Amino acid sequence: MKIRTLIYSVIFVGVNWCSQASAVEPNTSHHLTLAEANKLIALPLHCVETPYPYKTGQVLSSAADLKEPSVLHPIFYGCFDWHSAAHGYWSMVSLLRQFPELAEAEQVKAVLKRNLTVEKVAQEVEFFGKDINASFERTYGWAWLLKLSAELRTWQDPLAVELAENLQPLADLIVTRYQAFLPRLLYPVRVGEHPNTAFGLSFAYDYAVINKHIQLQQLIAERAKHYFMQDKNCPISWEPSGYDFISPCLEEMGLMQRVLPAAQFLTWLNNFMPQLADKDYQLAVGEVSDRTDGKLVHLDGLNFSRAWNLYALAKQYPQYAHLRKLADKHVAYSYPNLIGDSYEGGHWLGSFAIHALNSAK
Repeated sequence: MKIRTLIYSVIFVGVNWCSQASAVEPNTSHHLTLAEANKLIALPLHCVETPYPYKTGQVLSSAADLKEPSVLHPIFYGCFDWHSAAHGYWSMVSLLRQFPELAEAEQVKAVLKRNLTVEKVAQEVEFFGKDINASFERTYGWAWLLKLSAELRTWQDPLAVELAENLQPLADLIVTRYQAFLPRLLYPVRVGEHPNTAFGLSFAYDYAVINKHIQLQQLIAERAKHYFMQDKNCPISWEPSGYDFISPCLEEMGLMQRVLPAAQFLTWLNNFMPQLADKDYQLAVGEVSDRTDGKLVHLDGLNFSRAWNLYALAKQYPQYAHLRKLADKHVAYSYPNLIGDSYEGGHWLGSFAIHALNSAK
């Protein structure tokens, strides 16, 4: 199905998030419905097996490394780049796990079975295993691969058990990459793009919890405290930078929410972003001037990133429940623009929207 044939505006139960969504401020949080899942599934289905355009991110050791992306990455060769393909697969698994009655369920299963095979995973492992590729997709793509693995582990379906086992060698290799890298990373990366340390650790921490990988869980908690425990007054007014697709301040908050006990986290948060406790706190959405520009459309991702962290905070701590409305505002601005005719955002933003709406539950 071509993306351009899909509708541009999306109706949620009780609220019309129209193309003027930047002016809409929903009065309640929303989560995925079957109707929305049936629309969103078109995005990863459209891209995970679309080979071009593709951005390799590859370091060449010789001319012998010049191969088709589908040869180097027989699973993650679509969706423009390796990491977007990884979260495209996560999107399909997440939607199918939540909505087994998806209209495209059989097509999704066919794509998963065709690609998440023992043989293809072995080829991906071989690529990562070369010394020259030690930093490939560090840590953004690593995080999404572990999120895909974790999603398969939480899907109660015989197919998921098989696929999770197939993927496990690559997940194991990524875990060893984290274990080797984090002790050497003396200072966190605080940018709003792929190398952001807090983002890269958050999904990996979730994987460690789901898989009961105590060693990885403890390492991430220790390094998170080392990097961020003393941070105060995060300058969120400096956000967004022009190409941000994740919020440096709120991703850090989301990581610390994971690794700190409640009392310690709330004390830390009061020092880190005391303004969040204000029931009238406002944060302007990131505005996108051109959704055909692959960098400028990043700001839609920023809105979803902010939303999933605000939803998570409001859900766990009732004193921050007022932040749901702020999260809704961010989602409402960017969500209606997912289903359009530009591949620049369509190849990856659906994953961000799904994660944000999952966090709103």
